[in-house]
Amino acid sequence: MTLIRDIREADATAWRRLWAGYNDFYATSVPIDVTEHTLRRLLDPTSAMIGRIAEREGRVVGFSVSVLHESSWTSSPTCYLEDLFVDPNVRGAGLGRALVQDLIDLGRARGWARLYWHTQADNERARRLYDSFVEADSFVRYRVTL
Repeated sequence: MTLIRDIREADATAWRRLWAGYNDFYATSVPIDVTEHTLRRLLDPTSAMIGRIAEREGRVVGFSVSVLHESSWTSSPTCYLEDLFVDPNVRGAGLGRALVQDLIDLGRARGWARLYWHTQADNERARRLYDSFVEADSFVRYRVTL
C-alpha cells in the first residue's frame, strides 16, 4: 500500500537521497546550500512550497515539490508541480501517478484554480504518465538565468 503525505523532519535523509537521484537523472546538481534551503521551506508550513512524500511499506520512495502562487488569470491560487521523482527500484508501481493524483485531490479540496507542470520533451516515460491526466499544451518555455 502507498501512502502520500506531507514531508516531515524525519524524512530529511530519505528526501536528500531521492533528491540526489533526481539530480542524477537530469545530469545536474543543485548546490548543497540551495538543497538545504529547499528542504527547510518544504518543512515550513507557512512556505508557499509544498513537499509531499510517497511512502511504501514504511519506506520513503518518492516525492513531489510544488509551489503555490497567485495568478493574473484566476482568482484562486495556482499550483506549479516543480519536481517529481520516484525511486528507480520501485518504478512502474503507480507511485508517480499517485503523486500527481494527490496534488489534483489536494487542489480540489483546497480550492486551487489549476495545477500545471512541464517535463523534458524526450522524457517519454513521464510524458506517458502525464498524458494520461491531460494533453500537453502548445506553450514553449523560455528561461533566463540571472
